[in-house]
Amino acid sequence: MSNTPFRIGVAGVGAIGKNHARIMAEIAALSDGAITFAGVYDADPARAAEFAAQYNTHAASDLEDFAQRVDAATVAVPTIFHRKVAEPLMQNGIHVMVEKPISESYAEAQSLIELAKAKSVILQVGHIERFNPVLRQLEERMDNPRFIEAHRLSPFPNRSIDIGVVLDLMIHDIEIVLHLVKSELIQVDAVGIPVLTKREDIANARLKFANGCIANITASRISPEKMRKIRVFQSESYLSLDYQEQSGWIYRKDGMQIVREEVEVEKGEPLKLEIAAFVECARHGRRPVVTGQEGAEAVRIALEITDQIERNAALGTK
Repeated sequence: MSNTPFRIGVAGVGAIGKNHARIMAEIAALSDGAITFAGVYDADPARAAEFAAQYNTHAASDLEDFAQRVDAATVAVPTIFHRKVAEPLMQNGIHVMVEKPISESYAEAQSLIELAKAKSVILQVGHIERFNPVLRQLEERMDNPRFIEAHRLSPFPNRSIDIGVVLDLMIHDIEIVLHLVKSELIQVDAVGIPVLTKREDIANARLKFANGCIANITASRISPEKMRKIRVFQSESYLSLDYQEQSGWIYRKDGMQIVREEVEVEKGEPLKLEIAAFVECARHGRRPVVTGQEGAEAVRIALEITDQIERNAALGTK
């Protein structure tokens, strides 16, 4: 391996990207010189300068300057700009982790995937719950899921209002369900309504798979409380997990009784685990945990859900 430090950076240091910058700085500091936090880029030069000063790195003057300074970068800009930022980086041979959703359209997502292949660069999608330690516990205990119920609720975020709650929040659980079930999706039934924005702010989707599994997913960004929970029912047991608290229980059939056992979870910061995994994949050419195609499939289903919500809303106004 080359003695030249591997250069990492962050494009977009807003509400989400500022945490990317913190973690990138931590990763570099712990690498014994093998990795360097080489720069940040933001459409707001003052914001870029602020975080560059905080983490002793370079504030890129533009995207081209940024691309010349890094080998791998996370893209944490608003969804509508994902392709605009990620594409030129990959054109320059930069490995990229794009925050979820990978794009606002399936066609754009496929374009990014094809570019990553053409340039032989890593493209990872930031589906953070795949790095939550509770999911590892769920995966270890998975047998044959028959019914999945997920709730993802939060107060109004005052960000990501360029997209609805399906692409903003529900997409986390859509991607997880696709990952767990691994069967063809054959039916979608969805409802949703706008409350504070022009797009849906609360939504529910019922997904039916070819193997018989049903997933019922609810997402809201107008809730007074924050909730991130999933329950998976199997023939002999069910698991109830809390992503937010990183805790859970498994319920098993014991004769005519149900016994409950706490799931032991080694807690960790999912975002830090996610970005560290991306950096290692980029450095060593490994397949990322969440590939561009997996991110694109989640977008495809999310858009099918939002399209159905919009069609139902149009019918309701007639």
